[in-house]
Amino acid sequence: MDPRGDSFLRTRIALPTRPAAYLRRQRLDRHLDEALRTRLTLINGAAGAGKTLLAADWAAGLPQPVAWLTAEDEDRQPGVFWAYVLEALRACGAPVSGAVGCPTEAARVDRKLLAALAADLDAREQPVTVVIDEFDRVTTPEVAEQLEFVLHHAGQGMRLVLVTRTEPLLPLHRYRAAGELTELRGAELAFTPEEAVSLLELHGLRLPVEAARGLVDRTRGWAAGLCLCALAARENTAPELYLKEFEADRSAVADFLLAEVLKRQPEETQDLLLRVSVLQRFSPDLANALTGRTDAEPLLVELHRANAFVEDLGHSWYRLHPLFGEILRAHLRVRLPGLEPELHRRAALWLRRSGSLPETLAHGAASGDWGFTAGALVDDLAIGQLFTGLRSGDLDQLFSGMDPEATGPAPELVRAARDLSRCDVERALPRLRRAEEHLGADPHAGAAAQLSCAVLETLAARLTGSPEQAEEAAQAAARLRREVPEHLLDRHPELHALLMTHLGSTRLWAGRFEDARAVLTTVAGTHGGPSTVLPREESLGHLALIDYLNGWIDRAERKALAGASEAERFRVAEPGVSGAGTGIGLLVLAAVAVDRDELSQAQSLLDETAQLPSATHDPVIATVRAVTAARLLLVQGHARAAVEAADPGVRVVVASPWAAGQEALVASAAHLAEGRHRMAAEVLQDVSGDQPACAVEAARMLLAADRPEEAVGLLDSIDTAGRIGPAVTVRAALVRAQAAQGAGDDTTARRLVEQALLGARRERLRRPFLDARPWIRPLLSTAPLQELAADWLTPAPSRPGDPATVDARPAALVAEELSGRERDVLERLARMMSTEEIAAELYVSVNTVKTHLKSVYRKLGVNRRNEAVRRARELGLV
Repeated sequence: MDPRGDSFLRTRIALPTRPAAYLRRQRLDRHLDEALRTRLTLINGAAGAGKTLLAADWAAGLPQPVAWLTAEDEDRQPGVFWAYVLEALRACGAPVSGAVGCPTEAARVDRKLLAALAADLDAREQPVTVVIDEFDRVTTPEVAEQLEFVLHHAGQGMRLVLVTRTEPLLPLHRYRAAGELTELRGAELAFTPEEAVSLLELHGLRLPVEAARGLVDRTRGWAAGLCLCALAARENTAPELYLKEFEADRSAVADFLLAEVLKRQPEETQDLLLRVSVLQRFSPDLANALTGRTDAEPLLVELHRANAFVEDLGHSWYRLHPLFGEILRAHLRVRLPGLEPELHRRAALWLRRSGSLPETLAHGAASGDWGFTAGALVDDLAIGQLFTGLRSGDLDQLFSGMDPEATGPAPELVRAARDLSRCDVERALPRLRRAEEHLGADPHAGAAAQLSCAVLETLAARLTGSPEQAEEAAQAAARLRREVPEHLLDRHPELHALLMTHLGSTRLWAGRFEDARAVLTTVAGTHGGPSTVLPREESLGHLALIDYLNGWIDRAERKALAGASEAERFRVAEPGVSGAGTGIGLLVLAAVAVDRDELSQAQSLLDETAQLPSATHDPVIATVRAVTAARLLLVQGHARAAVEAADPGVRVVVASPWAAGQEALVASAAHLAEGRHRMAAEVLQDVSGDQPACAVEAARMLLAADRPEEAVGLLDSIDTAGRIGPAVTVRAALVRAQAAQGAGDDTTARRLVEQALLGARRERLRRPFLDARPWIRPLLSTAPLQELAADWLTPAPSRPGDPATVDARPAALVAEELSGRERDVLERLARMMSTEEIAAELYVSVNTVKTHLKSVYRKLGVNRRNEAVRRARELGLV
């Protein structure tokens, strides 16, 4: 009998029965084995974490007796508690001596009894393991003090295991410091995806590890949640689909959490939990803003201490277990209908004051207050994030649900920005005009909104080919920057970087290369971290294009590769995603590949940019892509298709001189390819020396039309000004060489071809020589020209005196030194490892490996894995 005169309940001192579908997890058993070496063990986790079954299964496997006690509310009385402890020792075969005695009163226990018990335990040869389950029910500090007294004085004669939802009132720090504490907490008790697969198999369900990973993420590995889901899935016709998409609020999981967690709490705590369920994370102050009370801090501390599915994130921030939060939100809609939008609104207002923009926007959108939400984005000067690739997709998705009835400058600016991020100018311009009207009519319009509008105006000018409008918008932005708080400008360096990139692009379109270079170089040198990666990459791509148009293809390639490397370093969004860049660097590399006669590489690079919006809407990008594709078609013998492809099909306000010149070059080359020499020359008859590349090509056409004096005269008129690179000078030298040969001056012709070979060799510039095949072939077979062309333009002769042929495909060369990580990838490629295996071994993502592979292929001048390995072996790289 216990001190109250009641019979002992045998169920409280018997080991709980493990269900047939119980999964023994060896990693936890091994950890629990440490309990045999420490005096105190704590198994602390939330309801349903699997604590009791874990401890019972472990205890059942021990060779020595284990005293088991399941605590109940009555154990708050010291006499009842200790009577059950003594009975548990007797029941497991480890009774204490009669000298210890038994408690006679429910409300108290004699100190002498506790001392005698401790002495009895201390005198034993083998320690006794005592497990107290649901110790969180024992809330009397007096009992905790008595238990610590017995544990301390029992010496090595007692091993105490506490299974609890809350932190026990014991001096854990002392045992921890002495190395006498074994701890298993919620994080360790959580199931791993592999363990979840095994658990589901015990329930007759088969689920791939990746699918189980999603279930574990949603339940955070919560044992009860997984078991309840498994039981429900067995009754479903599509178990795997159920486990993936089950509705938490309509499941046994919801019943469990509402009964075991929510309804155990006082009314004010339930109200707090329901209200904070709309938040991803919360602090006491934020929770108070939602409840209208001031008691959140002690309530949250207690909820966390009680393992009531409230997780402490540190620095006074908390979050709900995701499944619990999901269920609470559903319960909120039933218990307090219509309150959810208001809670989101209060959260948005509080978060706006605290400076947390992403959460402000999320809650503002959830509240349905789009004027506030768009205003928060614009006033924070964060509208540029729609173009940076970092949060572009999230912001685009968030504002896709904006109410079409929402009016005002901020909503219109956000709508215009979303359209412009897709290069949809037709939809963007009317919205931009309406935003300007709103701003003009509001005398209190903020400088941040006006500056955001100016940046969008610059982008719109870029996409419509309006250099004058871009300059005006940029000047307005410069004035407005002085009115915007400095801390906002510092927080959002991407806005100025985007503005300068757009301005540089419009200047490039207008043919003002040096003015464009000035602003683009500033952006390329910006140290703004991830937020300015895409503007930096794009600026480097535009600078590469300027170099390419001026004939410096090696410089152009280095800048384009530097831009791609910069983007990979920060892992910005994949191409095709909003804010993922324009692909201009890839297009420049494709143009370079055509000049080097690396045609498959050029086609591959063109294909990569095919789906980007800028490929058909941005004048600069569309023109470069169209002309490069046309040149590739010309090389492949498709003259008429090349003429059609050269038209970018974009509508612009102001025509570009260099774009018109590039299109004319394609048309002229097409006429020449089909034998219409006179028409080829006429297409370029208005070209002057101000466009060196076009002038050189025009001279070649005049020569083909049997007008050598005019051809040489045009070459003499070219304004070099120190800015013309080998791609132009080599072609010019070959035109002069052909003219000299036609005049019978073979010595001058050979000297000029030698000069061209020297200029082209370092750049690996092959296309001009291939275009000159009809007349240059005999010259290249003579010394010293044969030696200058060998290996990079023509294969080296197998025997002295054998003629070389320019028709042979040149061996691919390494465009740039491989980086250390690229060599790592290449070495594993040579070992026949898959992309997934390489990613796993190098601890990087599969996408990162694919990016490195693309770079390796480009640098080795190949398109496939086996070609890369073969080429690397030829070069001694592997």
